[in-house]
Amino acid sequence: MVPFAGWEMPVQYEGVILEHLAVRTDCGAFDVSHMGEIEVEGPGAPELLRSLLSNDLNRIEPGRAQYTLLTNERGGIVDDLIVYQLDAFQFLLVVNASNRELDFEWLKEHEIRGSDVRDVSEKYALVAVQGPRSIAVLGLEEAPAFTFAEGTIDGVECVVNRTGYTGEKGVELLVASEDAGELWDAVLARGAVPCGLGARDTLRLEVCYPLHGNDIGPDTDAISAGLGWVCALDNDFTGVDALRAVKDHGPERGLVAFVMEEKAIPRQGMAIAEGGEVTSGSHSPMLEHGIGMGYVPSPLAQPGQEITIDVRGKPRRGRIVEKPIYKREERPSGGA
Repeated sequence: MVPFAGWEMPVQYEGVILEHLAVRTDCGAFDVSHMGEIEVEGPGAPELLRSLLSNDLNRIEPGRAQYTLLTNERGGIVDDLIVYQLDAFQFLLVVNASNRELDFEWLKEHEIRGSDVRDVSEKYALVAVQGPRSIAVLGLEEAPAFTFAEGTIDGVECVVNRTGYTGEKGVELLVASEDAGELWDAVLARGAVPCGLGARDTLRLEVCYPLHGNDIGPDTDAISAGLGWVCALDNDFTGVDALRAVKDHGPERGLVAFVMEEKAIPRQGMAIAEGGEVTSGSHSPMLEHGIGMGYVPSPLAQPGQEITIDVRGKPRRGRIVEKPIYKREERPSGGA
């Protein structure tokens, strides 16, 4: 157990590699109740969110969710989050735990007439069940990604969100805080392997999902981070002018994925000799060698480009690859 964003969080239960492989080949469960929940409600709620979030909110409707960014005036990423539309004038934002208070204050400061922003994090817990067998293990029906609906798991009422942070099929179960223990026990009793923060990090890194505070942040613009696809640049939202300028002139640097060509494990903050630094790095349990992400000058940000990582004072060769680093067809035989 380790302290994280004011919580005591499990790094691992039986081991990061075992838990990682369970999610890639079977079914794992994560207690992610540290995530923040912010409710935005009222006839002015859609207008407020359209002015603050980067993605096109008009593309979703009640029962659907969307990955999006909360951006500042410079186009920097205050947070990356998922917005769930509950009804025409009610939305739930699930935000990163370490940014919960900042996000709430940012939204509250920008409130407009007819909108009400509330931090409801204490009301909810969140259990992510991920892996190719996750839907079957929970006894659920298939449903499209980024949809949600009310449901029950062994008598426990919850909202079944078809979202996740692993690159695998799965759900995130939003449940009343007082029912969290019962839901967790029910999920494990059905055969899900309990997983900690360590496996969550290696899983998201293999599929190149950015981590706020490492790969993206308030001083990182979405275009350079490769998140232009969640920026509706034809719309008006905070920071859109800055992002349009970066898009028009081209970013000076880019967030790339890479694999190590020599035996070495890259870590955050390690220098890249050709320019830039590692933002995330680890050993890949699926590929069985070091992998990472980092920023490099745009001319170098091309798959196949060789780079050199300073690993504790020793130069180690790496190679930029297309995202994601791990692709489903590379799963070892016997995997689902």
